Amino acid sequence: MEKEMETGGLENGSPFQLYMERKTPVKMRKTDMLKSQLRKNCSCSTKRVKKVATDFFPVLQWLPKYNCKEYVWGDVMSGLVIGIILVPQAIAYSLLAGLKPIYSLYTSFFANIIYFLMGTSRHVSVGIFSLLSLLVGQVVDRELLLAGFDLDDDSQEGPLNVTLHNVTLDVTSTECGKDCYAIGVATAVTLMAGIYQVLMGIFRLGFVSMYLSEPVLDGFATGASVTILTAQVKYLIGVKIPRAQGYGILITTWVNIFRNIAQANLCDVITSAICITVLVTAKELGDRYKHRLKVPLPSELVVIVVATLVSHYGRLNEVYASSVSGEIPTGFIPPQVPSLRLMQRVALDAFPLAIVGFAFTVSLSEMFAKKYAYTVRANQEMFAIGFCNIIPAFFHCFATSAALAKTLVKASTGCQTQVSSVVSAVVVLLVLLFFAPLFFNLQKCVLACIIIVSLRGALRKFRDVPQRYRLDRTDALVWCVTMLSSALISTELGLLVGAVFSILSIIGRTQRPRTALLGQIGSTVFYEDDGEYKNLLPVPRVKIFRFEAPLYYANKDFFLKCLHNRTGLDPAVEMAKRNKAKRKGQQSLERGFGQGDTTSRLVNKHSDFQAVVIDCSSIPFLDTAGVSALKDTLKDHRELQISILLACCNPSVIASLERGGYLGSASKDKHELLFHSVHSAVQFAKEREVLMDDSDV
Repeated sequence: MEKEMETGGLENGSPFQLYMERKTPVKMRKTDMLKSQLRKNCSCSTKRVKKVATDFFPVLQWLPKYNCKEYVWGDVMSGLVIGIILVPQAIAYSLLAGLKPIYSLYTSFFANIIYFLMGTSRHVSVGIFSLLSLLVGQVVDRELLLAGFDLDDDSQEGPLNVTLHNVTLDVTSTECGKDCYAIGVATAVTLMAGIYQVLMGIFRLGFVSMYLSEPVLDGFATGASVTILTAQVKYLIGVKIPRAQGYGILITTWVNIFRNIAQANLCDVITSAICITVLVTAKELGDRYKHRLKVPLPSELVVIVVATLVSHYGRLNEVYASSVSGEIPTGFIPPQVPSLRLMQRVALDAFPLAIVGFAFTVSLSEMFAKKYAYTVRANQEMFAIGFCNIIPAFFHCFATSAALAKTLVKASTGCQTQVSSVVSAVVVLLVLLFFAPLFFNLQKCVLACIIIVSLRGALRKFRDVPQRYRLDRTDALVWCVTMLSSALISTELGLLVGAVFSILSIIGRTQRPRTALLGQIGSTVFYEDDGEYKNLLPVPRVKIFRFEAPLYYANKDFFLKCLHNRTGLDPAVEMAKRNKAKRKGQQSLERGFGQGDTTSRLVNKHSDFQAVVIDCSSIPFLDTAGVSALKDTLKDHRELQISILLACCNPSVIASLERGGYLGSASKDKHELLFHSVHSAVQFAKEREVLMDDSDV
């Protein structure tokens, strides 16, 4: 099909035309397409099996090519550093998840091994993440309450206090004890989250994470960090308050803290003050001199070791009733299938876990891949993080994802490949097998200090709000809404509120977009917004209107309203005036006077402008309502003998106009309605005006 467009250029002093032929799309039957895909994906050959295996386990691709001399030192060094960081963080984050520290160590071990096999990022550190630990902990607390356990009674221990080597935990009932039931809930929600992530990978649903914009994720992380900080305050000061459930946890917790502030444990308060001071000072010094330090300061490990020794030899638990971590047994529990009954109960809770875990993992993977000039496969990352949840769920682990802080440390300490994850897993394994019982006397307030100091990065986002507001007010509003809803309502609901509000803000922008009346830039062929720029020349008897959004059902009325306001002409109102004037003129004729006055009014109004050029360069698509709006506009203005000319339409818009019958019903000469540029449309309108004036003469 040919498409003729005026270009507005000059050839030998006269306008010339370009003929553009649209390509005919090649249509393929759905059955043939399905057969082609099945033939491609279901063929069985040695080459195909090898490709599937290497795609699913990327380690088979890069490990045989591993350059030991070049990579091994950086990988071992970064692996040791991350392993040293993982141990105290794993023990600390067990408080967030409401579980025993041993399960956090299990989680860190298995996550590193599985991501080593399946991940495509060279630098991402996968393991325990504070936000996911918080989400898991909220589900665990709720289910424990529903099962009749007292969240603040640590005496309901169950069989875990006996031995872990030959114990089979039964979480199908509450007879196994509080801690046993808690890990049963955690593994159930983790397995469901992993299943969701794998299903999303199978059905290519990774696009879901695109709706979690950067302001939404940042606001969610900051709001959740405020909730995490609030949950740790009771450990900092050593008060026993009931764990809040439901909505408004932040406010309820602070109210309970102030009500019980008189019961604060002085030993815990002093220990917390010292630990926070040491940790923050070490972090600030590390940030200031990070270019001089080859490895980051192991401040968390030093604090834990020193605090454990002081607590043990000072008998802080016996003398001052300071709460301690308790027994952390060695070895592994035999694997067990998570409870199907619990999986059904927590199926809905697992969905935000799956989305958040995948979103943070993929965003970090892509960020570091871009920084170090390699590629990652988002869909394989979804499989990797999914199996980092599915497989460990059978080994008494809970949800994991990539963590920014550890990934930054990993990259800065020379990491080259995921071999560093294996080194980190070995460090955790040594703790699991030999050193875990040494942390028996570690105070919980010390763990709370480690958690709070680790939130520095997220809490610093508050300082970025003014800059975010200057850059984009809508993004700043999205961040504030997500942060406040995550902190004040609930963490899971805050993520949903933020995502929905972000989508609504985009819809709001398209519902009431910017519009402009354009003027000519000097004697050039370019036109711009006369409300934004000075010294633009108005085009005589031609109005140029620009609409900066898709034209669809939600904004078609706004489009028409702005078009009428900008051009100063509402066709319906004008036609009503003319019909009224015409009737008065007829009455005057019948009476024999007033004919000249009425005719002059009609002619004067008719001569304001002869054409409206609509700049469609900012209209990416039209729907049926948008096409109908343009057809009505064309029809109404034609009755006033005013031309509607469309300029800079993209192929999608042109196809919509053709399907909607705009071009066929408007004119037999389509080139008189669609133009390659605004200037060509203006030139056409001027030439047509000259021809009309000549014909009138």
